[in-house]
Amino acid sequence: MFKEKNIIIKNPLKEDIRFGLVYPNVYKTAMSSLGYQIIYNYVNEKEDTYSERIIYPSTRSLETNSPLSDFDIVSFSLQYEQDYFHVLEMLREAGIPLRREDRASDDPLIIAGGPCASANPLPLSDFIDIFVVGEAEAVLYDFLDLYSSLKLSKRSKKNKINNNWDSFDNEKMDLSPFLDIEGLYISEFNNETNIVLSDDMESIYHLTCPIVTETDDKDFIPAFSNSILLNVSRACTRGCRFCMSSYMYRPLRETNLDDLFSIAEEARANTGLNKISLIGAAVSDYSQINELTEGLNERGFQVSTPSMRIESITMETLAALKSSGLKTLTIAPESIYSLRRRINKDIRDEEILRVISDAVELGFNIKLYFLIGLPYESEDDIGELANMMKQIDSMKYNIDSNPTSSIKLNDNSIKSTLNSSSGNDSVSSASKSKKSRKKDKKSKSNKKAKVSISFSVNPVIPKPHTPLQWERYDMKEIKSKIRYLKKNLKGLDIKFDSAKMGLIQYVLSCGDKDIGNLIERSLNEKISIREWGEKAPSYDLEDDLPWDSINVSVSKEFLKSEYEKIKTGEQTPWCEDGICYDCGACN
Repeated sequence: MFKEKNIIIKNPLKEDIRFGLVYPNVYKTAMSSLGYQIIYNYVNEKEDTYSERIIYPSTRSLETNSPLSDFDIVSFSLQYEQDYFHVLEMLREAGIPLRREDRASDDPLIIAGGPCASANPLPLSDFIDIFVVGEAEAVLYDFLDLYSSLKLSKRSKKNKINNNWDSFDNEKMDLSPFLDIEGLYISEFNNETNIVLSDDMESIYHLTCPIVTETDDKDFIPAFSNSILLNVSRACTRGCRFCMSSYMYRPLRETNLDDLFSIAEEARANTGLNKISLIGAAVSDYSQINELTEGLNERGFQVSTPSMRIESITMETLAALKSSGLKTLTIAPESIYSLRRRINKDIRDEEILRVISDAVELGFNIKLYFLIGLPYESEDDIGELANMMKQIDSMKYNIDSNPTSSIKLNDNSIKSTLNSSSGNDSVSSASKSKKSRKKDKKSKSNKKAKVSISFSVNPVIPKPHTPLQWERYDMKEIKSKIRYLKKNLKGLDIKFDSAKMGLIQYVLSCGDKDIGNLIERSLNEKISIREWGEKAPSYDLEDDLPWDSINVSVSKEFLKSEYEKIKTGEQTPWCEDGICYDCGACN
């Protein structure tokens, strides 16, 4: 069984522009994307435009079963670099020429948006005509209005022929008029492009009529299940030095609390759903997060959130989320304390253990994300990370709910074990007797875990427009560290991302225009990991970067200063606390 509610049906023969909204990944991922659903509804509110969804691996629309080639505009949502392969695969399957230079004016105009499109268009620039740099609401209507006025759609051209206005022109489409719209990077011109963002959360599109999927096929159940996706904020200004979200979409913008309640109520009326997923780059940084979760709970909503910032989680926040139905808490300690400081994440071990202890006490399952391959990471650091993860895993037995009494901490690492006797004395792992350790092990083996604790370990991928954009990716080193962790963390519920896929993602993320040839070749042949490695870039601080033509407001000089701070671990405290660093985003 497969059924959808709240899909939008129009007569495609009566609309001037047919807009094919493509998600180059599977349905369950596509329909968990707030941005994808926003654009679908936002575009369909234009009277002259009909937006239909095409989701990989299909090349036909869900609404009318129309082939991709029937659309005037084909728009790809680029959330993940690995989806670049699917973009070309779908174009080829649809019979649309892959390279923009081979397409004529009767072929669809191929555009792309999303974080990958905004960060570095170059790897796909031979295949995509226009990239939207920034947020769709700030530019998409202007783009569609100009497209309509230029009479570029198939329907407009057909009317021209029928009325003998002109003979059908099958030459290449002239895209130069679109240069006048800010936020559009046009591959043909390699133009300097400024990111465009909505001024505030009142001017963005809030989704109040999301699509609801009814199915018993787990492959089509959205990742967040059927829930109302509530956009609490956009951007993050914490400044984690590996994260694009910390730099590309500044400044931070929050939705008014009362507006969030109204949006949630309206969405429930349109869907019958009571479950809400809070969406934002840093949901727990929302200035009224406790009031929000408590207010939603009072209104009968169940609340979940994809991930939360450790330093902004309080017991009050956890209790409110627990009472509203959240079952799993997802946090990202990233690494050991000394390396967290290098990436501007000054969260002490005590804070992490406090949150985990509180979460275990409340009965949350816990998922933790860690990074390997951070700058200046040593073999000793990886050993320390393994010990940290073992200690965290032990906390699922809830042997002692007070982490400060059972674990001895310092600024650099966790260097002790749990005290199963729940006494007040800290007992270090170095001084603990062999007999005592055996006793603890026996105690834990006989005691059922109160919750589940799982780990995800991922290679850090240098990204454009971050301080790590000048770092390299060392696949051999990553593979060695993964082997060590697998050997030393047996018995833990842990997943590792592939070191090889990390290399490919790095090349796709930070590569230049030439990477397009590799992507195209991959349609017909397997590209060896050695060849991917040969294409891996290496940039110095003074080098021109492929994405220099994309201005995301945060200055290159600011990123350079943040890169230099990685060496010493110097912190750049959160600007929302009142300190301005003149990064350029608010100018």
